[in-house]
Amino acid sequence: MKKRAKLPQPLKTLLSFLFWVGVWWIISLIVGREVLIPSPPAVAARLFELLKTSDFYISVLLSVARITAGFASAVVLGVITGVLCARYEAFDALLSPFFSVIKATPVASFIILALVWINKELIPVFISALMVLPVIHGNVRQGILQTDVQLLEMARIFGFGRKKTLKVVYLPSVLPYLYAGMKTCLGLAWKAGVASEVLCFAAYSIGNRLYQSKVYLETADMFAWTVTVIIISVIIEKLLMAAVSLHNKKNRYDNSKKSAQIV
Repeated sequence: MKKRAKLPQPLKTLLSFLFWVGVWWIISLIVGREVLIPSPPAVAARLFELLKTSDFYISVLLSVARITAGFASAVVLGVITGVLCARYEAFDALLSPFFSVIKATPVASFIILALVWINKELIPVFISALMVLPVIHGNVRQGILQTDVQLLEMARIFGFGRKKTLKVVYLPSVLPYLYAGMKTCLGLAWKAGVASEVLCFAAYSIGNRLYQSKVYLETADMFAWTVTVIIISVIIEKLLMAAVSLHNKKNRYDNSKKSAQIV
């Protein structure tokens, strides 16, 4: 039986992209009203017009800065709380209801409450962090709890200190969970961050531009800004995955050297 020829992944991605753009174009032709569903060429033309304005870059950079700050803060805090909850049952019992409330509460509720509590320019940072925190916390906690007991026993037999056990045993166990959580949360941070910008009217932000497009029925602008969000999210995810891949290669090389030394 002949094996089917496999298409390269970049070509698959391109064909899938073109298919859905084609579906979008057909729907826009059927509807026949640009104010409801603009065509891909109209959106592309509008996006290129926006690229020529300084406001576009200011809005994008400030949104990226806010959401990235929230994401990074949540990763740091999630690692700390994940470690504490995996290590101490008292912390786990204390923080478990807090994370359950965050996961169960709608994002809009937090945004409205945040409008009362903090400056509107900081709301996207707060909301992005709040949505990312439970996932990172849960993944780090789970990664520590799933650490191979036999490896820990081996570390004890070989007389590894706390620092070496952390580096050689715990980190390889936790990092895949952490990376998976970070990859999942990137999209979540962007969606929550942009939604908060829409509701809090943050100056010079993608969310504010989306809201203005809706108010003035500039649907092509709305689609153009949405495409911008998608593109930025994909770029950041690719950069993160590239960094993770490089780190994993370095870890594999270091671990092979350490294994040779132990033997």
